[in-house]
Amino acid sequence: MRGLRAAVAVTVSVAAPVAVWAVAHPAAPKAGACLAAPALPDPAHAISGMVHLPGGRSLMGAAAVRPDDSPLRDETVGAFWIDRTDVTNAQFARFATVTGYRTLAERGLDAAEYPGLSAEARRPASLVFVGAAFGVDLHDPGAWWRIVPGADWRHPEGPGSSIAGRESLPVIHVAWEDAQAYARWLGHDLPTEAEWEYAARGGLEGKRFAWGDQERPAGKLMANTWQGSFPVQDLAEDGYRAHPSPVGCFPPNGFGLYDMAGNVWQWTREVAGAGNPVSHVIKGGSFLCAPNYCFRYRPAAREVGPPDSGASHIGFRTVLRKEESTSF
Repeated sequence: MRGLRAAVAVTVSVAAPVAVWAVAHPAAPKAGACLAAPALPDPAHAISGMVHLPGGRSLMGAAAVRPDDSPLRDETVGAFWIDRTDVTNAQFARFATVTGYRTLAERGLDAAEYPGLSAEARRPASLVFVGAAFGVDLHDPGAWWRIVPGADWRHPEGPGSSIAGRESLPVIHVAWEDAQAYARWLGHDLPTEAEWEYAARGGLEGKRFAWGDQERPAGKLMANTWQGSFPVQDLAEDGYRAHPSPVGCFPPNGFGLYDMAGNVWQWTREVAGAGNPVSHVIKGGSFLCAPNYCFRYRPAAREVGPPDSGASHIGFRTVLRKEESTSF
C-alpha cells in the first residue's frame, strides 16, 4: 500500500518550492496563555507528566458525520496513564540525544520496500503543508503538500528552518515507527483507538466535541484548527495561522488533557487495513482541519496515517498500562 508520501511523489516535484506562509514562525502565545514547558522525559520516572485514567465502560463513536467516523458502540478499557500533552520538540530531542535515534525522515525510504520510487523520491524528506490557491481541487492533496528534502523534526520546513524557539511545540515529522520507538524507550506504548477516544472525551459521552456539542461555546475557540476556506485562507482567529501551537494553549478536557482536538494529529497503535507497509489510525485532527475540509477534530473522527512518512501536522502522545509507584 502506498502512503501519502509515495502518492504525492508521483504528482509533484520533490524540488517544488515551499509557499512563503508555510515557513512563517507561529504566532507568539499571549503571556501566561499556555502551559509551562513539560518536563523532559526520563525512563526512571515513567509517569512524570502523565494523567491516570480509571478506565471502564464508555459509549464511544457517534452517528457518522463523515463516512469514516468510528461507529456508536460500547467499549471497555482498562486503567492507564496518558501524557497530559503531546510530546514536544524538547522531549523528543532528549530521546534522540540519549539514544542516537534517527527518524524515518532523516533516514529515507528503503528501496526494497518502495521499488517503484526513484532514488530521488526515496531520499530523506518529509511532507510539508504549503497551501494552495483558490479553485484548488479538494480531492488532490498533492496540491497543498510538498515532499521537501531535508524536512524532518529538527527542520520542520526543510533546510534553513529549525526548532529553536519552538521547544514547546509538538514534535512533527515523526512516522509511526518513530513514535513507537520513543514510547518504548520510556517503557510506554501508543494508545489504542479506544483508549485514545476514551481519554479525548474527558468523561463526556455522546458529545460531538471533546468539550460538548457546540463548536464555539459562548463564541470561544477551543482548539487550534483552521478558520476560513481550506487550504487557501486560514483567518487565524485562534492566533495560529496554518501552524501548530505550543502544547497546552487551549483549555484542557474533563480529564485535564490538552490538545486532544486540533493542533496535530496523534498516532495510535490501531492498525488500519491490511496494507504493506502497515498503516495506523491517527486521531484528533490538526491545525489543518476546517469545517469545509477534514472536520476531524472530534473524538469519533479518525484518519489513516501515512505508513511511509511523518508530516508537518502529525505528532503523538504515549500511554502506560500498568500501575507505577514512581513519583511525579
